[in-house]
Formats: sequence, structure tokens, C-alpha cells
Amino acid sequence: MASVELREELSCSVCLNIYTEPVSLRCGHNFCRVCIESVLEVQKDLGGYSCPECREEYAERPRMEKNRKLCNIAKHFLAPQTQLEGSGVACTYCAHAPTLAAKTCLQCETSLCHVHLSIHNSTVDHVLIEPTVSLASRKCQTHNKLLEYHCCEDASCICASCFAVGSHRTHEVETLDGATKKKKEKLRKVLDILTSQVGDIEKQVHKLLDRQANERKKSTDVKKRVASMFEDARKQLDEKEAWVMDVISEQEDKIGSKVSHLIQELETQKESKFEKMRHLEVLCKMADPLIVLQDKKTDGKDFAGLKEPGVAEKAVEEEGSLEMRCEEGLITATLYWVVSDFVSKVEKTFYMPKAVDLLLDSDTAVNNVLISGDQKVASWAADGLNRSVSSKRFVSYCQVFTKNSFSNGRHYWEVDTSKSFYWMVGMAYASIPREGSKSKIGYNKHSWCLNRAQNGYLVIHDSLTTTLNPKSDIRRLGIYLDYNAGYLSFYQLCDSVQLLWTFHSTFTEPLHPAFVVWKDGWIRLNS
Repeated sequence: MASVELREELSCSVCLNIYTEPVSLRCGHNFCRVCIESVLEVQKDLGGYSCPECREEYAERPRMEKNRKLCNIAKHFLAPQTQLEGSGVACTYCAHAPTLAAKTCLQCETSLCHVHLSIHNSTVDHVLIEPTVSLASRKCQTHNKLLEYHCCEDASCICASCFAVGSHRTHEVETLDGATKKKKEKLRKVLDILTSQVGDIEKQVHKLLDRQANERKKSTDVKKRVASMFEDARKQLDEKEAWVMDVISEQEDKIGSKVSHLIQELETQKESKFEKMRHLEVLCKMADPLIVLQDKKTDGKDFAGLKEPGVAEKAVEEEGSLEMRCEEGLITATLYWVVSDFVSKVEKTFYMPKAVDLLLDSDTAVNNVLISGDQKVASWAADGLNRSVSSKRFVSYCQVFTKNSFSNGRHYWEVDTSKSFYWMVGMAYASIPREGSKSKIGYNKHSWCLNRAQNGYLVIHDSLTTTLNPKSDIRRLGIYLDYNAGYLSFYQLCDSVQLLWTFHSTFTEPLHPAFVVWKDGWIRLNS
């Protein structure tokens, strides 16, 4: 009791712990230095200072004096307390100098150090346990006796009276040691299972880390290859640009030289014609008919078969136009060659598949799905058709497959959905049901799809849906299938290519591109 009261006297009123470097204010109250400094810092922002204990106010921040005597008392008090931190239980009889207890007697409800334990054991034969202060939890709340048995039916600890005359007298019971042994066996099995599971998790984590490292390495390699290709492309373009510019400059000089020569010839022709015009003007003014009629110059070959006006100019224009058209063809051919070479390198480097030319299979189409003559367009019609019965034909939903199927390799195709509000685009095994709720693509284990529905866009597989939020309406789709790797990806083709979703699976059957259209829906397979 004295120890408790002393502890209260040695406790800081701010942190409620034993003083650490205690200091005193002018009013005489003591605090830990760190505690009072933090309080004064807060009061500084409030515009005034006061003692947290008595509220005495200070005009300025109060000075703190170290309380050396109180500091020494706190240290001496904490020394034996530190020794007891191992078990936290002190000997009941060592009141003046707390000593660590070695055992606790259940009958006496006392904790004993080694000295008092030797005296206790020489006089009585009581049940001793490891030091504890929670003795109440070891007694029966009904009979206030020690708990000595375990009821198997109620899974509770009971005393001898509970077992003999109490509510557990007809139950199967066992000793606490026996019950503990059984429970420990169960706990060890659970521990073994958890240990195994933790090992499995660690293996998975290591695999994921290895995969992450591999993906980073692949990403770095791809970036290097892409950078190298674009660098080569820029180099080629720069070289071809310089070459084309030189060719154009040469043609410019060549055409300029030809034009200058033609201009000189035309100027000569123009001067000759001016001379003839002056002579003709003189003749036209002559009054003497004999002079006009007998003029020999006008009868000569120079005045016979004159060229029509503008013939020379047309020749120059046509020649210049033809040469410029040749230059434009040269530029076009050069750019096409550079771009084609770049695309060829990309295809070889990244194994890009060529676009597949898909054809719709009318034998699979529901009667409300109309197929165009080129087998590229599927559209919805309320009246439908009276097609022949076929085991391949869908019955319950407006679906259609393509004639094409894929069981190996990489493939790519595009679908135009710009004229339709409701559609589904995906892949499916030929073995999916042809009627019933499980025949719709996406709603079974045999199909995967992207759905444009009333409330937006969904990706579906085995009836599990995930909502997509593209930045704009999907009007054109690119679908990429890597059958062996188990990837099926959907891309939005707009101003830039956007990846919408990728399904990861292990494909076990040939896959058919599959489509659903309804309510005036319409999709087109792009060649």
C-alpha cells in the first residue's frame, strides 16, 4: 500500500508516469521536463502561460529548475521495479524491498520469492504455479474453489464441486492436464498447417517477385528494342529527307535552266515577230496597192503556217508539270519504302500477326441475325428469317460465330461497332450450349466477351462481370489473341490505342470469334 502511495507521489500529472528528469515551476509543482515543455509550447500559441496543476498564471514563459532530490528518489524507486519487469509479480511478503516472485500459491493466494517459498514448502503442501496476479480467473465463480477439471461437453473449466454436485455432474470431464495435452496436440496440428500455408505463401511471393523481375527485364529489353528501331527509323528518315531534298534541288536547277533557255528562245521569237508586225503595219498604211501586192516578204515562208498563240508556253508548263509529278512520285515511293521497312522490322521484332480476314457463319446465326452478302456484317431484325434447322445454330440469343477458329498462335482482327448501341464481342468454344441461359457468350466457362449494355461496358466470363470505364464510346475494337500464352485482349481504336481488358486463361479447345446483336444492333468485321 505504501508502495502505491509513493508511486502516486512520484508520478507526473501530465504523463502519469514516474518522473523523468523532474523540474519545478515557481508555484512548487513538479513535472517531467519533456512534458512541461510540450505544455508550454502549446500555451505559447494561445498567448499565455499557466501551471497545469494549480493554474497559476505567468506573464512570461516560466523558468524551470531541476529538482535533484526528486530525481534521486524516482531513480531509487524505479530500480527494484525494473528488476520485476520479467514476470511483473513481486513477492507478497517482501514489502520493504520488492523482490521477484518465484511461484504463486493457489491455496494461500500469495506470491513468494525463493526465500519465502522454502519456508512455505516446509510447512504445507499446496499447489504452486508460475507467478501470477490473476488469481480470480483460476477460481470457480459459483463455488469459489480452484478450477481443477475440464468439462468436455461445455468446453469449460470447472471445480470439484461443479463436477460432484453441480450442473456438470452428468457430463464427461477430464483433468486440466489431460485436456491441455489434447488441445496442445490440436494446436500443433493447426500450427503445422499454418506453417505449411505460410511456406506456400512465401513460395508464391518468391515466384511473383521472380516474375516481376522477369517482366521488368522484358520491359527493359522491349524499350531498348523500340528505342533502337525508332532511332534507326529517324536516321533513315533524315538520310532519305536529305537525299530527296538534294534531288528536288537538282530538279529545281535543271528546270530553272530549261526555263531560262526557253525564255531566251521565246524572247528571240518575240523580237522577230515584233519586226514582222512593224513591217505589216507599214504595209497596212500604204495607199499604193501595187506596193502591198508586190511585197515579197509577206509572200515568203516566214508568214506561212504561223504557230497558234500560247503553244510554246503550254509546252513549258506541261514539261515542268510532268517533272514535278515525277518528283512527287519519287517522294511518295521513298516515304513508302522507309515506312514499309520500319513496319517490317516491327513485325519481325515483336512477331506482330497480320490481321485475320474473318467471315461470319450463317449456319450458327440465330434467325433474328441477318448476315450480309460479303459475310462481314451482322445486324438485328425483329422479323428474322426462316433458316433451316442446324445443330450449330443458336436458338436463345441473337448470336453468331465466324467460320474461322483458332487453336494455335497469335491473331488480330478489328470490329466496327459505330452503328450499334447494344452488342457483345468475344470468343467461345464451339462446345458451348446452343440454347438456354448458359448459351450466351460470357455466361459460361467456355466463352469470354466485352459487352456494350444499357448501363455501360462490361467484360464477362463464367457469369462474372467487371465494369469498364472507357474515356469515350467504343466505336471500333481491336481484338488480339495469343492462344498459346492464354491472352485475349480488347483494344479501343480511337485517336490512340487504349487497352480495355485482358483475359488470362488456359485455352483447351479451338476458339471462334463470337458476336451478339439486338435491338437494331449492327457490327462489321473489318478486312
